[in-house]
Amino acid sequence: MKKIVVIGGGTGVFVALTGLKKYPYSLSAIVTMADDGGSSGVLREEFGALPPGDVRRALVALSNSSRILSQLFTYRFSKGRGLKGHCFGNLFLTTLEQITGDFQKGVDEAAQVLQVEGKVIPVTLTPVRLEAQLENGQIIKGETYIDIPRHDGHLRIKKVSLRPRAKANKVAKQAIREADAIVIGPGDLYTSIIPNFLVSGIKQAIQEAKGKKIYVCNTMTKFGETHNFTAEDFLQEIEKYLGRGVVDYMVVNTAKPKPSTLKSYLKEKSNPVKYNRRQLKNKQKPRVVFTRVLRRGNYLRHDPQKLARVIDRIILGKV
Repeated sequence: MKKIVVIGGGTGVFVALTGLKKYPYSLSAIVTMADDGGSSGVLREEFGALPPGDVRRALVALSNSSRILSQLFTYRFSKGRGLKGHCFGNLFLTTLEQITGDFQKGVDEAAQVLQVEGKVIPVTLTPVRLEAQLENGQIIKGETYIDIPRHDGHLRIKKVSLRPRAKANKVAKQAIREADAIVIGPGDLYTSIIPNFLVSGIKQAIQEAKGKKIYVCNTMTKFGETHNFTAEDFLQEIEKYLGRGVVDYMVVNTAKPKPSTLKSYLKEKSNPVKYNRRQLKNKQKPRVVFTRVLRRGNYLRHDPQKLARVIDRIILGKV
């Protein structure tokens, strides 16, 4: 059975895993540990815990348990002193970390409860904070403030970094080395994907891995992170942190959203990612796969089944 590793965070990893779990692959998800907002942020401050939010999403995506158990892990308290705003799954994972004394062990125990088929791996077990330097020199501290900008969101991010220096989870490095394919994204570029490359040992492990490296480009830009980015811009930033020529394939969405669905996104200064087909096709590497992978509905995201189908074809050498 081929081994597939998905690297990222947030809803992007959830989408990729949800689609791929229906294929005969052994799946592993390597998720960022830079989240410091919402429920995860509170638990970090109060317990010194690692952020459980991205791990929880990946566990639910790979779960084969009953629907009610999956709903339990995603349930968010709407009231209650000390509970309001918290997600049950986050509390559960933090409790397991406290009991086992090790976040990875806690994640593995939760995986058994949820009957997870696959493995969910924190990219690092080091508590870290994400920082971004804008093109005007301003430093933004914290994933939350990069994700939801209080600064001028028109300004481009010059670089991102982790504080303190983070050591890679050895389980993550092993999974990358053994992978037949490594899927990067989809997800927020600077807050979900690139933070994984900043962990010492991960970039090198990906570069040296023999498996196919597949980058899934976003369908929409994001104000404050990737405002007015083209597909070429996304790839340029991935290569800036991962190295040129490392990515073998890039998936670019060609489906156009309905104007009615796009309307609410435009109000948030979020636009469909444009691309120059000729420029991308002329690149020796990566090989760019242009395809319709947009999900139908009110959210302009990748369709899990369509995306998984494309990734499967790439893995099998049919693209």
